[in-house]
Amino acid sequence: MSKLSVVIITYNEEGNIRDCLESVNWSDEIVVVDSFSTDRTVEIAREFTPNVFQNRWTNFSQQKNLALEKATNEWVLNLDADERVTPELKKEILRILNSGSISIDGYYIPRRNNYLGKWIGHCGWYPDYKLRLFRKGKGRFNERTVHESVIVEGKKGYLKSHLEHFSYKNLSDHLNRIDKYASLTAREMLRRGKSTRGFDLLFRPLARFIRMYLIKRGFLDGIYGLIVSLMGSFYVFIKYLKLWELSKRKIRKKW
Repeated sequence: MSKLSVVIITYNEEGNIRDCLESVNWSDEIVVVDSFSTDRTVEIAREFTPNVFQNRWTNFSQQKNLALEKATNEWVLNLDADERVTPELKKEILRILNSGSISIDGYYIPRRNNYLGKWIGHCGWYPDYKLRLFRKGKGRFNERTVHESVIVEGKKGYLKSHLEHFSYKNLSDHLNRIDKYASLTAREMLRRGKSTRGFDLLFRPLARFIRMYLIKRGFLDGIYGLIVSLMGSFYVFIKYLKLWELSKRKIRKKW
């Protein structure tokens, strides 16, 4: 049987981390890399594992690669603190680890997103496949400041059981994260030489709303689908607006 390490990065996640760790307490190893939380995150994590490390925040990719380096087993499951492994997913993962010869090096897991107490079945939020289970020697997180993902060399497959994601505490939390991630994404886009045009501010947000609410049938999720679609559109608008602001600052510095 192959062994599994679960890797998680945290910062002030005392409201989430216990449920997350309880859902993977069956694994062979849990590794937590914390960015000097000021709440009880570290204290709670140490109830489940001695492998709790603290490292000053750099970016998502570097923090996750550090957690990956600390893992000691052949297989790795990467989780966020607001995610939970269901009993069905646990059984499916254990079946893979017990199967002996495995030709696949990484697995996409369908993620089910809970928004303000409701499971969202549309808007492009389901099945929301994420590459989370992989051989340690075959995977590494790409170097991006935000929206990082693991790059796996080799054959990839898909699991059937869900990973549960409790994404936002409330609307204020959602808006705060929109601001945070839009800022990080705008900086990443500026670094890659991107700029904002009027088209981006006018039509990209509208296109995102149409895609989420109509094409991806967000309307079937009722008022929740409308809110999720509007928030997705708002994120796109703020992202390009922040890119415009950063571009203007860059031009002023040159002068």
